[in-house]
Amino acid sequence: MSDIEIARSCVKKDIRDICHDLELDDDLLELYGRYKAKIRYNDIINSKNGKLILVTAINPTPYGEGKTTVSIGLLDGLCSIKKKAIGVLREPSLGPVFGFKGGAAGGGYSQIVPMEDINLHFTGDLHAITSANNLISAAVDNHIYQGNELGIDPNQIIFKRCLDVNDRALRDKFNITAASEVMSVFCLANDIVELREKLGNIMIGYKFNGEPVYARDLHLEGSLTVLLKDAINPNIVQTLENNPVLVHGGPFANIAHGCNSIIATKLGIKLADYVVTEAGFGSDLGAEKFFDIKCRKANIKPDCVVLVVTIKALKYNGGITKEHVMEENVDAVHKGLPNLNVHIENMLKFNSNLIVCLNKYDSDTADEIDVVRQCCNCYNVPFVISDSYTKGGIGSVVLAKEVCDICEKENEFKFLYDEFISPEEKIEKICKEIYHAGSVVYSDIAKAKLEQIKKLELSHLPICISKTQYSITDDPKVLGYPTGHEMHVRDIELYNGAGFITVLMGSTIKMPGLPKVPNYEKIDLNDENEIIGLS
Repeated sequence: MSDIEIARSCVKKDIRDICHDLELDDDLLELYGRYKAKIRYNDIINSKNGKLILVTAINPTPYGEGKTTVSIGLLDGLCSIKKKAIGVLREPSLGPVFGFKGGAAGGGYSQIVPMEDINLHFTGDLHAITSANNLISAAVDNHIYQGNELGIDPNQIIFKRCLDVNDRALRDKFNITAASEVMSVFCLANDIVELREKLGNIMIGYKFNGEPVYARDLHLEGSLTVLLKDAINPNIVQTLENNPVLVHGGPFANIAHGCNSIIATKLGIKLADYVVTEAGFGSDLGAEKFFDIKCRKANIKPDCVVLVVTIKALKYNGGITKEHVMEENVDAVHKGLPNLNVHIENMLKFNSNLIVCLNKYDSDTADEIDVVRQCCNCYNVPFVISDSYTKGGIGSVVLAKEVCDICEKENEFKFLYDEFISPEEKIEKICKEIYHAGSVVYSDIAKAKLEQIKKLELSHLPICISKTQYSITDDPKVLGYPTGHEMHVRDIELYNGAGFITVLMGSTIKMPGLPKVPNYEKIDLNDENEIIGLS
């Protein structure tokens, strides 16, 4: 069966029953039908401090590594061994759903439901974020039209409109919603009071005299907060096995910081003993930003990191084409191991409690798997196989037990860099220690903007690097474990409201385009008015 057929065949529980198992009363819920709800997080007082598990992966490939599938499977596995656990995931963007990647609700027998709602309009959070973002742009335009009392220079407006679709024709003036600063602000606020402050701190451009202009200068922060007052409450849904999952916020990791909201993560820690979350794309992007941006701002740290790998991905890094990836090829797995090596080494720089999880496919052979096991043994890192795609929670019980064991150990967690070093020093540290580059090259535009950031006394902000997800370099064609290469900083964007400096490398763009054969061509309604083709 297809993912959507599997999801539709499961027996869902009333979301109120799911919440009752978490000791949440009905008066804390805003229901969106029978199977999804929002939780009024501010009304919850709980001293619980659950274990936080981060799921990340090696660099993604065209085959998909199944990071969300493993995350959901791990949650179901923990619940299968009678642990009180909850998942905390990001909301999908319509751009990838109708474009290349498809949905982001897991796969096979490791999914969250109702998957159609989650992948499409859900509870309207992304629409609210889009509206708030575009209200800022409308207000700037109106202020200039009505006399421009602030003296805003129309040629120095840095804030862009956004839309939750992939539309390359809009690239000059629009970001995709998942790459917008409002999305990052939404996900990095600890509560609605801080949300209002961060929204007001968004820099929209400069005056004719060179002074910065903020959203608060246009008295926007109140209206922006009103637009987001419902969206800021985390959404709760369930797995196919009726276990709880919070789904809230959805910044891209190859452009923004790639993690769900701080509010949802902290709520999860209050509600359960084990909290499974994930960071987007490979660990060089998602996990590094989870540690250096999200953990720093939220004052949290993971108790364990699960690094997902697949045999297919290793073969891809070993030079095998799609036509032959299903064939046994132990030599190709050996050749692809360097990409696993670099992610293991990188994660151990942040975190001592690391597990490598093989997301198993039917085509994987014992000899191929043994290559990965031996690699992990060399690093003295636990190696576990997950088969949750075909078996659900039962397929992740071994992983769940390993996670529980390692979470009891002291975790030697540390940030990669100190926040008070210069932006250039932070960029260089990420590039040399995580991307294993030999040098960093800056464009003249990037150099000028870094000087401007120093004049604004914002050098303390963390770095959010925007680059390709397919390589640890800024070139998507360079696979494996390259070293000594140049990293190219073409531009710098200040996300003052979100509280980080975005560094654009290579050719990454903030409004993706659609592929030659987009997913939207296969999505439709059948005669029973059911959605088909969504995956």
